Amino acid sequence: MESLPILLLLCVAVCSAYPLDGAARGEDTSMDLVQQYLENYYNLAKDVKQFVRRKDSGPVVKKIQEMQKFLGLEVTGKLDSHTLEVIRKPRCGVPDVGYFQTFPGMPKWRKTQLTYRIVNYTTDLPRDAVDSAFEKALKAWEEVTPLTFSRIYEGDADIMISFAVGEHGDFFPFDGPGKVLAHAYPPGPGIYGDAHFDDDEQWTKDTTGTNLFLVAAHELGHSLGLFHSADPEAVMYPLYKSFTDLAQFRLSQDDVNGIQSLYGPPPASSDDTLVPTESVPPGPETPAMCDPSLSFDAVSTLRGEVLFFKDRHFWRKSFRTLETEFHLITSFWPSLPSGLDAAYEVASKDTVFIFKGNQFWGIRGGEVQAGYPRGIHTLGFPPTVKKIDAAISDKEKKKTYFFVEDKYWRFDEKRQSMEPGFPKQIAEDFPGVDSKVDAVFEAFGFFYFFNGSSQLEFDPNAKKVTHILKSNSWFNC
Repeated sequence: MESLPILLLLCVAVCSAYPLDGAARGEDTSMDLVQQYLENYYNLAKDVKQFVRRKDSGPVVKKIQEMQKFLGLEVTGKLDSHTLEVIRKPRCGVPDVGYFQTFPGMPKWRKTQLTYRIVNYTTDLPRDAVDSAFEKALKAWEEVTPLTFSRIYEGDADIMISFAVGEHGDFFPFDGPGKVLAHAYPPGPGIYGDAHFDDDEQWTKDTTGTNLFLVAAHELGHSLGLFHSADPEAVMYPLYKSFTDLAQFRLSQDDVNGIQSLYGPPPASSDDTLVPTESVPPGPETPAMCDPSLSFDAVSTLRGEVLFFKDRHFWRKSFRTLETEFHLITSFWPSLPSGLDAAYEVASKDTVFIFKGNQFWGIRGGEVQAGYPRGIHTLGFPPTVKKIDAAISDKEKKKTYFFVEDKYWRFDEKRQSMEPGFPKQIAEDFPGVDSKVDAVFEAFGFFYFFNGSSQLEFDPNAKKVTHILKSNSWFNC
């Protein structure tokens, strides 16, 4: 049992994200707050007198300057109102270090195939929303490393994820709502690598409470061996902050540099074989990416990227980079037609299905699969359906939704059959999506419906539209 306090002293035991108490009552309370902050996060000796009683530039003033520099404040060595405001913000309890860093001794996993297990659940969110939050958080790290994560449902995993309140068996008890949010251990055997989340917090999918995905992305970074970053844009920055647009979340370059210092970059993936056979010459018929009236024929994910189809072309968007590639459809898949109607990915099959008229194709990477095209009626559509407007596959529920005019059908991917009781009205189960759907895809737990130059962000769990965007908002225009 003696090892845990020692590990805490070495700053490798846990990461605890928490907001400090509200506005200090009087100067003494403020001084106590800052003194504690410097002791906890900047290694100020506990026997140093409070700096308000000192007139020199002693160790406390130097620690204030160190803190201000790290947190991106004006370095004055004085306790101004902005400094006080920043130190009261939610943050992680591990001491601060500069730029990307690893834990002392650089603990890391000595294998690339890791397992995780969700031991229990919070009652704040549906189980599938919790599953999705952790899956997306791990995916963010997986996309920039050689690491892969597979979920197990019993036994010991490398990363055990649990929700708890108060004392929960690791000598670092949670302390109720509004304070410690979570903590995680660096890589290693036993409890190391595990992540614990305080179930007294109000966990949410959005930013109305504490966003589970954002906290999970930070804590799981610790589970993989990362310490803290001084980059305010990094997910490993010690102060908790919410993103107003979760759909645009991605790891900062500093996060990527940090994790790749431990594990290296991802290996060349199979989709790197998607090398175009010809470039797109500019011309009057080439659609402009930042045209405010731009609309899409179809949109689909493909191995972590998003493909936006328009006439003979498509844009290829990766969340790893700001750049967006532009290609001819035939430069990747010469046998596919232009002017597509719909497209969707079934990730479990590593296949994207492309629809045009009453036919559809299956593509895997840069190859159209044998046996295609097939007729859409082989999927179970009635003869009255002549074409598909849009489609999306929910990988968690194993269901695919096909949108045709103002109705939709649902296809069971496990049984490979159309479900009974359909079609249904789109507006009935997707309130707010009242017009014809041109295209749709899923990202970060949301469905994005396209109609003309507009895009609706739809929360499938809350069953409501959460944002209205321009169709080309993904292109950083």
